[in-house]
Amino acid sequence: MVILGIESSCDETAAGLVEINGSLDCLLLSNVVASSMDLHVQYGGVVPEIAARSHIEAIIPVVEEAITPMGWDSIDAIAVTYGAGLGGSLLVGVMTARSLAIAKNKPLYAINHVEGHVYANFITSTPLPDYKLPSSPPSFPCLALIVSGGHSQLVLFRDHFDYTLLGQTQDDAVGEAFDKVAKIIGLPYPGGPSVGKKALEGNPRAFSLPKAKMQNKYDFSFSGLKTAVLRHAQAACGQDFTFASRLLPEALTDPQKADIAAVFQRVAIETVVDKTLVAYNEFSPASVVIAGGVASNHELRSQLAERLPIEIAYTDPKLCTDNGAMIATLGAFKAKLNQSVSDPYSLVIQPNLSM
Repeated sequence: MVILGIESSCDETAAGLVEINGSLDCLLLSNVVASSMDLHVQYGGVVPEIAARSHIEAIIPVVEEAITPMGWDSIDAIAVTYGAGLGGSLLVGVMTARSLAIAKNKPLYAINHVEGHVYANFITSTPLPDYKLPSSPPSFPCLALIVSGGHSQLVLFRDHFDYTLLGQTQDDAVGEAFDKVAKIIGLPYPGGPSVGKKALEGNPRAFSLPKAKMQNKYDFSFSGLKTAVLRHAQAACGQDFTFASRLLPEALTDPQKADIAAVFQRVAIETVVDKTLVAYNEFSPASVVIAGGVASNHELRSQLAERLPIEIAYTDPKLCTDNGAMIATLGAFKAKLNQSVSDPYSLVIQPNLSM
C-alpha cells in the first residue's frame, strides 16, 4: 500500500509518500517540505495568519511534487493531520485532503500530529539520498518521549493504537521554553538551534537553576525554569526584577549569554531525561524512541546515551521536525491494521487535540 501524508499544523507545508508491505516495513518514497520560517523570524515566533496564508500558496505544489514518484493511480489512501495545531493552518491541510479524497476516490485517515511524530521512527528504508534511518522499527512495549516546540509528553505504547499518556507539560513545552530563553538573551528564532549553538561556548555548571516538582512524576513544567533564567539574567547585569527583559540582550555580555544558554539547556534536558529514566525503570520497555523537533538536540542525545541502559535508534533529523512522511506512515499503519476511515465530507479540525 502507498499512502500520501499531508501535514500543515504549524509553519511547514509538507507532504510525503510512504509504502508499507505485508510485514509492516515502511519505505519512504518522498518527503517534501515548504517552510515559512523565514517569514516568522522577524516576529520572534510563528504568526498564525502568515502561516495559514503560506499554506494556501504552497499546499498544491507540495502535494504535486510529493506524488511525482508514483502518480495518483498508485496511491491507495490519504492521511492528513487534523490536530493538534494552529486552526488556520490545519484547515488548509484538511480541506485539501478532503477535496483530494473525494476527487480521487481515496480513503481518508485523520491523524493526530503528536502521534505522527512517533511514527517517523517506523520508517526503515528509502531510495532517497542523505537519509540516515533506523535499521528496524521500534519494538513493543515502546516508551516514547515526544519533545517539540508545542509538545512535551511521555507515552507508553503497548502496541499500535494501544498506548497510555504517562505525563505531559502543564505549561510551556520544552521547545517553547528554548524559544523564550533565546529571546531573553537576544538569540534568533527558532530558539532550539540558537541556544544549542551558544551553549557550546558556555559553562553548563556556571550556576544553578531549579527543576519543577510535579504531583504526577511524569508531568513537565518549564515556566518556572524560564522565569529563573530571566531573574538570573537580570541579576547578572546588576538589575532587579523590574528591569525590562527587552533590554537584557544589550546589557548582558557574550560570556554571560553563553553560560545562561549552557546552564538552561543542561537543566531543561535533564528534566526530560530524568522522567524518561524513571519511566524506563518502571515499565522496562523493549525500546525507547525520541520524537519531535527537539529529538535532534545534541545535548538530549548525549544525556540519554549516558543515562539510559538501552540503545536508541534515532531517525533522520529531517524526519524529526514536522513532515508529511510521518503522517503518511501513521496513515499506512491505520490502513493496514483496519482502523476506521474518516468521512471526507465531514472531517473537521481539532486544534486542541490530545493523545
